[in-house]
Amino acid sequence: MSPEALLRRRLSRPLRPRAGRSSRAKGHPPSSSSFSQAGDGQGMIVVMKPGASEEQVQHAVRRVEQLGLKPHVIYGTQRTVIAAVGDRRDEHREALASCPGVADVVPILAPYKIASREVKPEPTVVRAGSLTVGGGTVGVIAGPCSVESREQILRAAQAVKDAGATALRGGAFKPRTSPYSFQGLKEKGLQLLAEAREATGLAVVTEVIAPEDVPLVAQYADVLQVGARNMQNYRLLEAVGRSGRAVLLKRGPAATVDELLLAAEYVLDAGGEQVILCERGIRTFETHTRFTLPLATVVYLHEKTHLPVVVDPSHGTGHAWMVPPMACAAVAAGADGLLIEVHPDPETALSDGFQSLNFEQFQHTMQQCRRVAEALQRNIPRLDP
Repeated sequence: MSPEALLRRRLSRPLRPRAGRSSRAKGHPPSSSSFSQAGDGQGMIVVMKPGASEEQVQHAVRRVEQLGLKPHVIYGTQRTVIAAVGDRRDEHREALASCPGVADVVPILAPYKIASREVKPEPTVVRAGSLTVGGGTVGVIAGPCSVESREQILRAAQAVKDAGATALRGGAFKPRTSPYSFQGLKEKGLQLLAEAREATGLAVVTEVIAPEDVPLVAQYADVLQVGARNMQNYRLLEAVGRSGRAVLLKRGPAATVDELLLAAEYVLDAGGEQVILCERGIRTFETHTRFTLPLATVVYLHEKTHLPVVVDPSHGTGHAWMVPPMACAAVAAGADGLLIEVHPDPETALSDGFQSLNFEQFQHTMQQCRRVAEALQRNIPRLDP
């Protein structure tokens, strides 16, 4: 269904009166009079008329602010909407509906407001340097788990670019389960990543683990990665949202999909506009893989959110030999990108060598994924040599 058709269906849906707890159990949405009682962070979608002027949009934004709500303007291909988040009351809806250029005001039913397809039916495309994710483009982010040396990261960067990756991953700050494990080269690692970007043109994706580190990491990185351990570190989510950088948000190993979307909401609410969701596997009773990689998450997220979704088959399986088929399966499931660990010599890697591909294995994986993407009329781009 086209974005315009989705929006028309959403706007034409009648509001049914709330008839008590039993009607909610049957799936009936709350009425406008009960909407503000449904929980924290209520909101509305202020739908502007097609062709509404920027002056009218800004007037509606000011009116939202005057009513004590927080506005988030989203420019779509057909029309502009304003997500108004806060304590919604009937008089707020009536006041906004009377603004010039406003076509309708409807409640946002999802607990995540700005990330919901109710607000933005068309998918978001994230662009950061050489990396494009979404809109039919499959972005591939590849590189070692950790930046270990200048030679290692420069070799890896050139190899993954030659194979078809469009962004370089590498950890400078490494949150490890054991305090005795390699913790990363920190700022020196960031400098080496920037040198690799200068040599290859690849965008840099690297993890930030503390709010106070965000300004430093943002100086060097094109995309700030929030790791699985920090998915619900809300101060960190707010900090990366204010950074002005694209954000790659990994799902926590015990987090539900709704919790992942609410974590993304923190980034969006803080001002971040380019957020990539990452499925990297969850912890279950299975022991044959490091985590259980649920690719159904990709399909579900595409139904619920406009944000692009990438898959990490390296952490999702924990075995290098399983990464290629799971990468292909992720592309087949509709993933907007892949996050793959690649090392010049996995046997000597300081972290996660057992799940890292060597250069030959990664090149073969890219060839397979490209064939899958082409069969589905999707594109895995290449950078110029």
